[in-house]
Amino acid sequence: MDSTGASSDSRRPGGRPRKLASAQVETLVGLAHENPVLSLDDMVSEFRRRVGITLSTPTVRKYLLDAGFHFQRPAASRSPKVAVAMGDGGTVATKRSPKKYGYGEPHRDAGDVVRYPCGLTDSEWEQVKHIFDPAGKTGRPGKYPRRQMLDACIYVLRSGCSWRMLPKDFPSWPVVYKTFRRWLARGLFEAMYDELRKLWRARQHRAPDPTAVILDSQSVRTSPQGGLKGYDAGKKVKGRKRHLVTDTLGLLIAVLVTTASTQDRDAALPVVDLAKAKAPGIKKVYADTAYAGFAAEGICNRHQIEVEVVRHPANRKAGRWQIGQLPLFDLVKGFVVLPKRWVIERTNAWNDRPRRMNKDHDRNLAVSTAWIWLTEGRMLLRRLTATATAHA
Repeated sequence: MDSTGASSDSRRPGGRPRKLASAQVETLVGLAHENPVLSLDDMVSEFRRRVGITLSTPTVRKYLLDAGFHFQRPAASRSPKVAVAMGDGGTVATKRSPKKYGYGEPHRDAGDVVRYPCGLTDSEWEQVKHIFDPAGKTGRPGKYPRRQMLDACIYVLRSGCSWRMLPKDFPSWPVVYKTFRRWLARGLFEAMYDELRKLWRARQHRAPDPTAVILDSQSVRTSPQGGLKGYDAGKKVKGRKRHLVTDTLGLLIAVLVTTASTQDRDAALPVVDLAKAKAPGIKKVYADTAYAGFAAEGICNRHQIEVEVVRHPANRKAGRWQIGQLPLFDLVKGFVVLPKRWVIERTNAWNDRPRRMNKDHDRNLAVSTAWIWLTEGRMLLRRLTATATAHA
């Protein structure tokens, strides 16, 4: 047997000819070298995309075994706990060097006599004033300032209170809620975020629209309120599922809220359709194993987008292809920062910070979607103005 996996014809005289030529076998072996965590089904799809030949999974396995590969699953083990002894005989976990993350002085805004800490500052309001209170607007002037109405919506988001529990220094709650629903119907929260996202990407020296995005979902519990809900058997969560598409900076491109019983593979195409309509230049999607197989193939066929499934190297269900002639290294154990996928996991963590977002409290799925846009928009607005102040 040579290095390309072609066996000697002398062993099988008169047998059925091999399906692949030597160059095609090299392509298949190259796939295993490039991404050893690909499943057999994914190898079949990728080989068909590159060469145009459809193989069965047993055939792919046979060619890889002939080439010297074998499939290895990581052993189940737990990472050892490291501890250090204290003077009194006790033990504590190893102390790591302190690192500063996240919160700074802008996040510790104490407000003032008329503004709550979560309210918009003057510089933040100037960034979005043209969206919620455009100049030259005709008709009867509003009874309440648009800035105060937006501050009331942000207060509900940040504090987690019900609409009826709005403080008395805001306009009455029915007026605020009707304004919120009117802005939702006009898509102002999403429009605000799209504009802020382009500003931040320009500040990071990126093109306005991304070419690579990340796809993932997050299951959240619902409150005892009514509305659509389901049960996610994998996460043991009864509620709803937030399907997000972000760029490689973690900024939202598309949002779709469904019941938790909706499978990721079923929501993949609709949410990618939304992302493609907003950013037509998308060429690549990073996703986890839930989107492998037919979901990835459907995205590729409809939008001609390459889908890369990022698998955990220690996933015992997936395993990896190892070449026998090379020394085998120990597989990674414990927590691993997965390429690209960690970015959208961080975005999901950002969405859980406001108290209104730790559960889904609304009956209407459109309202739940609007809260996500407002959550990310408020965070990005603070980031933009804080950076501008620091550079000034």
